Amino acid sequence: MRLVIALAFVASIGMADAAERSIDKSIVVPATLDQTWGAWTTREGITSFFAPDAKIEAKVGGAFQIYINPLAEPGAKGADDMRFMALQPKQMLSFDWNAPPHLPAARQQRTFVVLRFAPVSEKETRLTLHHTGWGDGGEWDKTFAYFDRAWDSVLENLKKRFESGPQDWTEWMKSLRKMQEQAAQKK
Repeated sequence: MRLVIALAFVASIGMADAAERSIDKSIVVPATLDQTWGAWTTREGITSFFAPDAKIEAKVGGAFQIYINPLAEPGAKGADDMRFMALQPKQMLSFDWNAPPHLPAARQQRTFVVLRFAPVSEKETRLTLHHTGWGDGGEWDKTFAYFDRAWDSVLENLKKRFESGPQDWTEWMKSLRKMQEQAAQKK
C-alpha cells in the first residue's frame, strides 16, 4: 500500500512539473458576437482598440501584425510578422506572438495566443484569452510579466472601445513622432 501511495505521489509531482505556464484572462465585452469577432479579425477592428496600425488577413497563415509603433523600422513595430494559426468563425482564433523589441532574446522566439468567443446575451460577449508557449528564466520571465499586465490593458481597451467609441491614436502618434525626432537629433 505504501508503494502505491509513494508512486501516486511521484506521479503527481511529475504532472505538476509538466503543467505549462500560461496567461489566462477573460472579460465580458458590451458588444455582439459579430462586433467582438470583427474587432479581432479586421484592420479597422484592431486599430479601434489595440494599436494605431495593423495588417490583418483573417485566414490560416494570414497576417496578424499589430504595429504599436508604426514609425519604427520593420521588425521593431510591435508584433511584426505574426500570423493567424487557426480560425473557427465567431468561436476561436489563435495567432503566434512575440516579445516586445526591448526584449530581443525572447523576441526571436514565438508564443501562442488563443482567443475564445462566447455570447453572454444578444449584446454581450465573453472573450477568453489563453497565452502559452513560454520559455523559462531571463527574458522569458520578463516577457511573461510584461504580457500578464499588457493583456489586461488590451482587454480593457476592447471593452472601452464598445462603451465609448474607438481609440483615438492622435496623441500617441504625436509622442512617437517626437521620440523619433529626438532620436534623430542625437545621431
